[in-house]
Amino acid sequence: MALALQTFATVKDANAALKSAGTRYLGGGTLVVRAANEGDVSVSSPVRSTDPALSAIEVGGGKVRIGASVTMAEIARHPELGPLAKAARAVGGPAIRNMATVGGNLFAPAPYGDFAVALLALDAAVGTDNGEMPIETFLVGRDDSRAIVTSVSFTKPDNFRFLKVSRVKPKGVSVLSIAVVLEQAGDGTVSSARIALGCMADRPMRAKAAEKALLGRTLDPDGIAPALAAASEGTAPITDPIASAWYRAEVLPVHLGRLLLG
Repeated sequence: MALALQTFATVKDANAALKSAGTRYLGGGTLVVRAANEGDVSVSSPVRSTDPALSAIEVGGGKVRIGASVTMAEIARHPELGPLAKAARAVGGPAIRNMATVGGNLFAPAPYGDFAVALLALDAAVGTDNGEMPIETFLVGRDDSRAIVTSVSFTKPDNFRFLKVSRVKPKGVSVLSIAVVLEQAGDGTVSSARIALGCMADRPMRAKAAEKALLGRTLDPDGIAPALAAASEGTAPITDPIASAWYRAEVLPVHLGRLLLG
């Protein structure tokens, strides 16, 4: 099937073009082009924008803004995004990372979307041509969204941790992925926690019961035990050729424990 690519200088013009039937926004192409190659006849005219703001990375004042067209490879090598490099490198192999974009990863279905898991833990705001919204709100409605994602922004974390579990390294599909952002009080107890999970639902989700169980606890085996016991609460793990839902639920506390213990 032939595809008629439309390119626009502004996001506004690209968004207007997306009102036509058969259009789909094209970021790096790892999702849209694959869908077309696999016979998705609903995609006939990919739309893209060359707006420079989509490819910009801004870091300053403790804040980070990443344009939606920035690739995983660019994040992995950026000198001021060290904490995120591990999450960016978790996305496929070098060829995929050179194509896969921040915006596209937000739409990736499980077991993909490892970088979106990191952004969820970071409490990122997702920018569109209609303004910003919390990433949790965006993820809930992403399947029905036609707005073009323009950026993600978040506060640069002091204590960010990320882990991808896969059977084939270094670029295998996820069994699960976990991202954690912690704040600790002067006595070492956890004062704030955000834990995001991949493959434990059809899209990235927070482990809110585990977050709550960590508050006021120390990061040692006894301190994290309640959080590990609550880790699977509210999850709906996927089953695919990589792993069953049962297996994912069983190994989640093991890997979360390793991540929390550093």
